[in-house]
Amino acid sequence: MEWFEAIILGIIQGLAEFLPISSSGHLIIGKELLGIENSENVVFETVVHAATVLSTITILWKEISNLFLKSIKFQWNDETQYLCKIAISMIPVLIVGLFFKDTVEALFGEGVILVGIMLLVTALLLALTKFVKFKERKDVGFVSALIIGLAQAVAVLPGLSRSGTTIATGLLLGVKKESVAQFSFLMVIIPILGESFLSLVGGDFSAAASGISPISLICGFIAAYVCGLLACKWMIDLVKRANLIWFALYCTIAGTLAIVLGCFA
Repeated sequence: MEWFEAIILGIIQGLAEFLPISSSGHLIIGKELLGIENSENVVFETVVHAATVLSTITILWKEISNLFLKSIKFQWNDETQYLCKIAISMIPVLIVGLFFKDTVEALFGEGVILVGIMLLVTALLLALTKFVKFKERKDVGFVSALIIGLAQAVAVLPGLSRSGTTIATGLLLGVKKESVAQFSFLMVIIPILGESFLSLVGGDFSAAASGISPISLICGFIAAYVCGLLACKWMIDLVKRANLIWFALYCTIAGTLAIVLGCFA
């Protein structure tokens, strides 16, 4: 992987991680178009995912620090309840990641056609938030946190946008739109860090073995971090207006093109 290819893929990851268009799906399409082997996935994807997690922490640092500072008082206050909701939301994806990841990969793989189909599913979910009327509640509840967590677990399929699926699910459940994007971005921090840690201790993370130069990894990290900062802030502001129909249109076009690309590849 050349440094300019790493920058391109880093930009894709940084934008697509927060925008509801599937970062994993776009990385697969991007690598297909650039002719990059899938054997390089683990190292590079670990690095750029770490970059987007860092951008999430940067944008939401005030909220994160406030949660932890008030939760360590060991009182059943709003902040402690919020952290418990995040913990509940992480249970499904942790179960899938620890026990069923290999099964999911064996059943579905990472083909461009699958990415295209899942992008069309993402488009449908986003479109529903525009046309289905729902009654807003005050905030994320414990039950809705679990359901949003189940949506996140399903979104391990490449092409099914994690942010799009969780945000759309929250909106359809009637979660207050000012809260759903922030909750969606916070709930993924620990699973991504945990997956990166497992890759590291499991021996999968080896830049030398992947053949990716440190310069390329650094370029990809910086590109993903900077674009992640922009996309995270933009997406939080955008969801407040609950207008995701343009992303649904984009996913429809991208999904269709991905299916065509897969058929003729």
